[in-house]
Amino acid sequence: MSRIETECLVIGSGIAGATCAYVLASHGLNVVLITKRPDPVITNTNRAQGGIVYRGEGDSPLLLKEDIIRAGRGINSLKAVDFLSENGPKVVEEILLDKLNINFTHLKGSEDDWFDLTKEAAHSVNRILYSADHTGQEIEKALISALGNMERVRIIKDACAVDLITLHHHSGDIQARYILDNRCLGAYVFMKESKEVSTILAQYTVLATGGLGDIYLHSTNEEGTVGDGMVMANRAGARVINMEYMQFHPTTLYVPGTSRFLISEAVRGEGARLMNLKGEYFMERYNPELRDLAPRDEVTMAIWEEMIKNKEDHVLLDVANNVDSDIKERFPSIFEACRKVGIDITKEPIPVVPAAHYLCGGVHVDTRGRTTLSGLYAVGEVSCTGLHGANRLASTSLLEGLTWGYYAAKDITQRISQGETVSPKISSTMRDWIPTGNVENEDPALIAQDWMSIKSTMWNYVGIVRTIPRLRRAVEDLRHLYRRIEEFYRQTPVSKDIIDLFHGTQAGIMMAEAAIRNPRSIGCHLIRHSKGLDKSFPALDTNYI
Repeated sequence: MSRIETECLVIGSGIAGATCAYVLASHGLNVVLITKRPDPVITNTNRAQGGIVYRGEGDSPLLLKEDIIRAGRGINSLKAVDFLSENGPKVVEEILLDKLNINFTHLKGSEDDWFDLTKEAAHSVNRILYSADHTGQEIEKALISALGNMERVRIIKDACAVDLITLHHHSGDIQARYILDNRCLGAYVFMKESKEVSTILAQYTVLATGGLGDIYLHSTNEEGTVGDGMVMANRAGARVINMEYMQFHPTTLYVPGTSRFLISEAVRGEGARLMNLKGEYFMERYNPELRDLAPRDEVTMAIWEEMIKNKEDHVLLDVANNVDSDIKERFPSIFEACRKVGIDITKEPIPVVPAAHYLCGGVHVDTRGRTTLSGLYAVGEVSCTGLHGANRLASTSLLEGLTWGYYAAKDITQRISQGETVSPKISSTMRDWIPTGNVENEDPALIAQDWMSIKSTMWNYVGIVRTIPRLRRAVEDLRHLYRRIEEFYRQTPVSKDIIDLFHGTQAGIMMAEAAIRNPRSIGCHLIRHSKGLDKSFPALDTNYI
């Protein structure tokens, strides 16, 4: 395990990474897929409740494009939006329907090919495929099961990426530093079982590490989602953009002393309405047209305003009085999660608050997932395709991960078939990992305290509503903490906990610095200046369409 060589290294096992590995292996390439968790199914994809965009009745690529750009406040990459609108539903059909046979919900009493398409916030038509309220789980299990039956795929669990291997930084050949084009050649990976760092060399490396929501105090993300991919790519010299656009999901279950449980946007899609503790439905005051189905940034800001104005620590989501469908059948996971904490959603409203959910920025990529660093691809939430602009449209995250994972694999396959590879001679010059210190001083209490500092700083200073003084304080505090952690990192043998802490601190700094550089309040980057909060949301520029 100290040195592994493969054609493709995929870091992350969510829908983007798993799809990429599946397509690569289907084309006869050898793939090593690593996951930092003990089970490759444990991902943010597995937590996704709502669904995945497909095609609705009377739908069109143009209509989907309009919805994506409207939600993204018009700063989306038009090339990415066009690419997804045209190709995304085709990939859903090929991979999820034809090859994996995902069990999406059908209309009752209909023919087998009639799906019960639903609608979520800011969508103009019903176009979302779903499987009750555990869509991501169905997709993730099917993908990992398929990979387990492929001879050319090797899955390594409990394997945490430490750093990317690049020609300029890690070659033992002094002449490598004079080569103009840098290149990624794999990654250093900490193996939890052996407690050693292995060198995994690859012709092409795909980052699919997800987002960074777990650096916030309140988050919907899987534990350990701390921005590894963005940080490693940034250190290696790849371009990272739009890090300030952190989307907060408007509705997570609020029970003091417990972790946040996502209450899917599909609940509001079925008719549920938000109200304050006075019993007033309030979304019509913020968006009279779309009301509770307004884009996520508007709903989140409306909830924040109601909480501040009424001095309340949460609001309510009224399902019982507004949803006509069988609530237990349509939302079994949500019903059960609420039941466990004493809430019967068929009779009483759900207490909810916003929580950090999805990063719209990340490692800059094109429509094939190629980064600005040769040999390195990024797919899924770790990447910034430009699709989401300043605010992600509901249920486009799974589609983006699936589509970019698919086309990244196609691009890599084509490149290898055309001989665009690195010679074994160059790969052999790459140095193995140089061990860090040997002082056994890793104290769980110190690590827990550092994490509390990071999460509190991000939530209070780089949260839903930001100010320049808060952001400056965040950068100052996080940099100070980083200097301490870096010294600790150099003295202590490497471990997963220290790697996560190291990456999480750097990810927080990257986000806070990006937020300071962008004084414009737009989408999910809300800046309150001395004159007050800029609540304006720019109208859609029809020249974009």
